[in-house]
Amino acid sequence: QVQLVESGGGLVQPGGSLRLSCVASGSVFFAGWYRQAPGEERELIATINSVHNTAYIDSVKDRFAISRDDAKRTIFLQMNNLKPEDTTVYYCKDDNSWGQGIQVTVSS
Repeated sequence: QVQLVESGGGLVQPGGSLRLSCVASGSVFFAGWYRQAPGEERELIATINSVHNTAYIDSVKDRFAISRDDAKRTIFLQMNNLKPEDTTVYYCKDDNSWGQGIQVTVSS
């Protein structure tokens, strides 16, 4: 089973940017980024397949960009124009495995 390790989270002011990275221990075909606020269900926000087709939920579509570097086995989530409501834990996932999650906090 592939192991996934996220990095790049932290504290940023509203309007700022962060880039999350998810490094995989093996090959990844389909990947997604999710987020989960306390007391809520985990929400799929962006996906990318093996031929780099991407999809997003409406609330992040014009602000976030998912990409991948297959040589480095890394999935990225570039997050721009961050809003306080983007504050939560973000997870990457491939076909079978979840990362451990990483906190993103948007606050002034």
